[in-house]
Amino acid sequence: MKNFILICILLSVQISVYSQSADKLKAKATENISFYKIKPEDPEAVYFTPDQYKITADGKTDVSYALQEAINILKTIHSFGIIFIPEGTYLISKTIYVPTAIKLIGYGNKRPLFVLGKNTPGFQTENPDDKGKANYMFWFTSSIKKEGEPVRDAGASTFYSSISNIDFRIEDGNPFAVALRTHFAQHSFIEHVDIQIGNGKAGIFDVGNEMEDVRFFGGEYGIYTTKPSPGWQFMMVDTYFEGQRKAAIKSREGGLTIVRMTVKNVPTVIEVYENFYEKLFIEDSRFENISGPALVISDENNAYTQISLRNVHCSKVPVLVSHLHSKNQVSGEGNIYRIKNFNHGLQISDLGKKPEFGTIHEFEILKSLPNLTKKDIPDFPDMKSWVNLKSLGAKGDGITDDTKAIQSAIDKNPNIYVPQGWYRVTETIKLKPNSVLIGLSPIATQFILRDNTEAFGSFGGPKALIESSEGGFNILTGIGLSTGALNPRAVACKWMANADSYVNDVKFLGGHGSIERPNSIWNKSSAYSDEQSAWDSQYWSLWITKGGGGTFKNIWSAGTFATSGAYISNTSTPGRIYAMSVEHHVRNEVRFKNVSNWKVYALQLEEESKESSDCQPLEIENCKNLVFANLYMFRVIRVNTPAAYSIRSWGNKNVEFLNVHNYSQTKYSSTIPLYDINSNLEVRPWEFNRLFISGNLPKKKVVADSVGQVRQLVNGFEFADGICHDSKGNVYFSESRMRRIYKWSVESKSLSLVADFPWEPLSLACDTKDNLLVVFKYIPRPGYLIDGKPEVFPVMPDAAGTSYSGWGNSGFGTLVYSMDALNPEETIQLLKKTPIENIKNIQKTLNPSNRRRDSGDFNKVSTNHFKEAFVAPDGVTIIPVVYDLARSNSLVEGFPGKEIYATDEYIKRTVKLRVGSEGYLSEPETFTEKGEFCSAVDSDGNVYIADGQIYIYNKDGKQIGGIEVPERPATMTFGGEKMNTLFITGRNALYQVRIK
Repeated sequence: MKNFILICILLSVQISVYSQSADKLKAKATENISFYKIKPEDPEAVYFTPDQYKITADGKTDVSYALQEAINILKTIHSFGIIFIPEGTYLISKTIYVPTAIKLIGYGNKRPLFVLGKNTPGFQTENPDDKGKANYMFWFTSSIKKEGEPVRDAGASTFYSSISNIDFRIEDGNPFAVALRTHFAQHSFIEHVDIQIGNGKAGIFDVGNEMEDVRFFGGEYGIYTTKPSPGWQFMMVDTYFEGQRKAAIKSREGGLTIVRMTVKNVPTVIEVYENFYEKLFIEDSRFENISGPALVISDENNAYTQISLRNVHCSKVPVLVSHLHSKNQVSGEGNIYRIKNFNHGLQISDLGKKPEFGTIHEFEILKSLPNLTKKDIPDFPDMKSWVNLKSLGAKGDGITDDTKAIQSAIDKNPNIYVPQGWYRVTETIKLKPNSVLIGLSPIATQFILRDNTEAFGSFGGPKALIESSEGGFNILTGIGLSTGALNPRAVACKWMANADSYVNDVKFLGGHGSIERPNSIWNKSSAYSDEQSAWDSQYWSLWITKGGGGTFKNIWSAGTFATSGAYISNTSTPGRIYAMSVEHHVRNEVRFKNVSNWKVYALQLEEESKESSDCQPLEIENCKNLVFANLYMFRVIRVNTPAAYSIRSWGNKNVEFLNVHNYSQTKYSSTIPLYDINSNLEVRPWEFNRLFISGNLPKKKVVADSVGQVRQLVNGFEFADGICHDSKGNVYFSESRMRRIYKWSVESKSLSLVADFPWEPLSLACDTKDNLLVVFKYIPRPGYLIDGKPEVFPVMPDAAGTSYSGWGNSGFGTLVYSMDALNPEETIQLLKKTPIENIKNIQKTLNPSNRRRDSGDFNKVSTNHFKEAFVAPDGVTIIPVVYDLARSNSLVEGFPGKEIYATDEYIKRTVKLRVGSEGYLSEPETFTEKGEFCSAVDSDGNVYIADGQIYIYNKDGKQIGGIEVPERPATMTFGGEKMNTLFITGRNALYQVRIK
């Protein structure tokens, strides 16, 4: 008996200890940390406080009407803005409607808490007319809810809406209550939020854009959702689910992109609605104590169904996947195990391999669960260290030049808080190695360039509006960057900071997504009416380079004035992208070049009809160790022209695509999702779960080209011309309208994209030191002044003899810049016009290869004594300043004392001329009555002339042969290791033919 009593006592103690431990674990799980512990001071913000509204924060007084009034007044007066809510408990009894671009942000030592009281009327029964069959505590909408009118749900144009650092609790007796309805779009989010659902229905119905640091406790579901607005993916970072009665998440077409999610004590982690697909990506996550199948999948044999898991740890998860239709299951392995990788769907193991549908997985049995994966989003500095920018003299009124105030603040203070305002700057803002800039709304807080800001105008290399430190630790968050329309040198952000740095909630303005305040200076930084003429006239909006890295989250770049939305180049520093939307550019959305060790999650690309019909969405060149997860590429319903490729790939290694969605509502989806240029391999499926580019393609059997045999090297161009060669035999050419410059490497036998600057290349050449020279078209911007005077390019005297100059082909400058082709972005420089009498020791001349002179003055104009020339960096190569550079398809090399051949294009005649010591041409003589754009001369003096085909003449003008090319030849040059190979640009391809 004594033993029995002792056992009972011991059991009682153990149960008590276990109970206390469980309570402690529960308490620990439900603790939260306030992200904003101190009130942010902002004169433009609304503060929901008792001194401003008749409320109390004791959880007893209903604040519903007061809060709705505050929201509606802010939206009506300012169109966008922030409502700060202090620590406290706030009781609500009705749905709060939050319209576009209104942000609710909590502050205090503890997060403010909104409570739906017990048995609140309206939340007890299903709402049969509602999409989610529920009622909501907070509902994000596209506009103010008007009495008697239906609710206009948030949608594809609901931007800049958010809730941050506020918690929610649904008390008992509200079985059809949902805390939040969030069907919003770019720059909208839920962050730093706990939702205690209890016996309610769910925490969130209909997700949108992204969420971070959100935790869900109880409910039937944490989240249940249909397709996000307007069909994009949904990014989830650092989330937690526990105790849901049916599933943590129920979704259809959600594009769930999940990193670092913990799910505990639920029947199912993710359930897909029956007869719907899901594109699911989960990484660095943990499932614990899952009683049923962790994943319930429908449409298992459809290519739209794409499931990818990486590094997911499981404890007590006996069944990982259950397929609704076939009832097939994938079981786990052991009590504790790690999912190294899991793929289900259409898979392509490498370029050139056939797509195969199936399931592949690799599990690892563990003895214990490891620590949770460390988050890569840095903590913000203590708010006590924040310095308010306006307190340091910045005005933020959109008129005052705040450059000095901002730069001085950064130079003297590491942590800068930027209240709402439009801060006009006129020079690059440079961050220090430890600078942190914190704004809270990228539409209400902007750094702006007014049109024709002097330092960013005219011609020059890329110049940043804001520039990070090189290799330092920086944070830039909650700030919009606007470079206007007429600032051709502008880069909105040049980022070179380290792998721990952070760019978040940054909007690159200049296109779609702008919102104006009524009757306010806070409107467009550009008042230029002819916006279309300024499209594609600036450098890239976001340029990450020179070892730049870090985490980039919730980025939207839809600035049509920029060359591309994001350009990542020359970095091996690890980088992560979470939810980046890049849209509506003319030529390129995103470009990666010479990049390694990056992961890109939920990248969304969209092409509009008017501006983006010719856009190449994604370029990836010479990259390795990249992952793209849930990549969506979309052409809008208004697009009415076909497009060749969604992705152009060149020379990449270990690049993995997981869950790719390539689509349009029209018949004009991009024809080929991925084209690998140098291998000439295509990936045809529009929807696939996995593609791996190993870079280890079987080497093609090298067959020596026979003399005279024409071989296509690469294709896919619009109109290739402007060809030239360097001393090593490498060949360069361009696509003028698409503003791209390419290099064919003799050593690697491959093509690369050298540059895609916003300047239209007309023809190319190399000086004696292999500097690449680019003749380009420069259009002066209206209103730009230099020393108080506009840029003017008078009609040149030699333009009179060609009708080309009379049809809108004047008023621009035909100029020349040089660059190092291995480092073009950092070396681009304009060549000066120099009086010819000041140029000594000319060793090389570069003249127009063809002139269209319909007045019959070809010989006269060709032998004019030009007054100025562009001098190359080598100091001995010149390009004469003549009008015909504007029309010529290429340049012809000349050397003093030697002959050149140029084309009288108007009458299809090739003319021989002699180069003098001063660079002038003389002794014009008809060589043959053939010619179009170009000719080339081999080492024996034979002349190759393009005229529909290629005709070969000896130096005496006698035809000795010909070369048939698959398409009309445009320009030609000799190159290759021995300079005995003729390279030919056709309209669409580059060809070569060995001459001897």
